[in-house]
Amino acid sequence: MIDEILEVIESGQTFLVASHESPDGDALASTLALTNLLEELGKQVTAFNCDGVPGDLHFLPGQEKIVTQIDDDRFFDVGFVLDAGELWRAGNWIKGRCKVLVNIDHHPKSEDFGDIYYVDDRASATGALIYRILKAANWSISMDVATNLYTAILADTGSFRYSNADQEAFLIAGEMVAMGVDPWAISSGMYENQEEVRLRLLALALSTLRVSPSGLFASLAVTLEMYSRSGATSEHTDRFVNYPRSIRGVEVAIFFRQVDDVQYKVGFRSSGNIDVGSLARELGGGGHHNAAGAQVAGELDEVQQQVFAMVDNLLS
Repeated sequence: MIDEILEVIESGQTFLVASHESPDGDALASTLALTNLLEELGKQVTAFNCDGVPGDLHFLPGQEKIVTQIDDDRFFDVGFVLDAGELWRAGNWIKGRCKVLVNIDHHPKSEDFGDIYYVDDRASATGALIYRILKAANWSISMDVATNLYTAILADTGSFRYSNADQEAFLIAGEMVAMGVDPWAISSGMYENQEEVRLRLLALALSTLRVSPSGLFASLAVTLEMYSRSGATSEHTDRFVNYPRSIRGVEVAIFFRQVDDVQYKVGFRSSGNIDVGSLARELGGGGHHNAAGAQVAGELDEVQQQVFAMVDNLLS
């Protein structure tokens, strides 16, 4: 599979690199690692994300290259869709605009929408798969690419705290540090550079904390009214789900984020014993064993009751 990817990189000249909506650190840093690499190889590259760059990732090298719209008359020799799980999360239009489409992902049951399907659900991050491609080609790794690869691994392993922080994750991170990547600079960029409005929104969200009678799951919620009161936006909710997960004894954390009058995005995080990916798929979403999500229609109380019942059943 990697050999096929190297062949299309060598033969192509115009490239699209895209990742899923509401990009996390792995999605965006993987996009920028591959974008920077292709440009260093002399390729013409468009980096796309429909939601742009979250505020806590503006430090990433190349972030200014991300565009949120592409003209209808633009076509590409090769398109890469990274970390998406399903094509619609990056944009269904992409398939018709690329002569060859490559799906690179580590989500289990990732949709087979590409001409080339490079998916390994055992990988710690999509960034790890980009690293494998670089190493197979024996290409040199620039500092810009190294910084993005390290960030991708750091983000999707929860700063090496999650169960997917495997030997490969540490090997990649160690190699990037040996090249000169500064772990503190990246950690401070991601975690020590918050806007005031994010903390005001967090204060409102923490007031919604609910813990199940069993103590095995807990949740937070953010509503449109909270955005209005705090001055924050949806991009400021990244990692909110980690707060209920941090409670002693909690196996599953749930985060409800309102997207319109009758729709909520529901994010799940597992401590490792429970497969929340299967739960999200029951709700029409998707994701990993430990991190997944879906969108559910209804008023907040209705959505919570439905989800809590499903989680309770899963845990029992």
